[in-house]
Amino acid sequence: MRGSVVLQIGALILVLLITWAITNDSFDVHKTARDFIGRVENVKTTPAPKMKCDLEQDCPEGTFALRIKSGAANVVGPKICFDGQIVMSAINNNVGAGINIVVVNGETGIVDKHGFLNTIGGHSDAILSYLKEIEPGRIVLLASFNDLTPKMTDEIRDVLESMGSTLIKSLKSKDNWVFAGRTGAAEKSPFEKISVNDPKTNKYEKWPEVVEISGCIPKTSS
Repeated sequence: MRGSVVLQIGALILVLLITWAITNDSFDVHKTARDFIGRVENVKTTPAPKMKCDLEQDCPEGTFALRIKSGAANVVGPKICFDGQIVMSAINNNVGAGINIVVVNGETGIVDKHGFLNTIGGHSDAILSYLKEIEPGRIVLLASFNDLTPKMTDEIRDVLESMGSTLIKSLKSKDNWVFAGRTGAAEKSPFEKISVNDPKTNKYEKWPEVVEISGCIPKTSS
């Protein structure tokens, strides 16, 4: 009888020891997991530097970053970014139907003025006068919104061509167009695209797809 009691007590002690060991190991596992997770959560990451105007790489010295996006149909306005600054956009609430334009001092990169030349309800003479009055050597950034042709004249096309455009003469009703050039340019600009209004390929029923350009435009040499 006494031997049986001793065995029972021994078995109970063994069970208690095993239970304690398992519980202790469980605590260690949870602690290790918490430590591991904690280390992961506390790892500091350095975000990749954001390039000006969301370009893939920084522009070299002596150039300015730019990105110009046309409007979408007559619904979503264009966006013009220069040297890392969103100068015109629908969010900024400073775009309108017609030629959206930003004029920049080509040497300093300072924005002289910006606005939109209304080609729907505006006047051709006023648009022509505005373009002609831009000082020589200024960088000009232009984006279409809505239809540019109602107030477009041959004289206006000539002035834009003198800024380096090669596509303005072919612009037709409801085409989307973006351009970056320079007043008094001696060479044609590589910063220009057009999206042709074609019922067979239009993305927005009667309107073509949005068109966009980006890159690094050289400063105006003094």
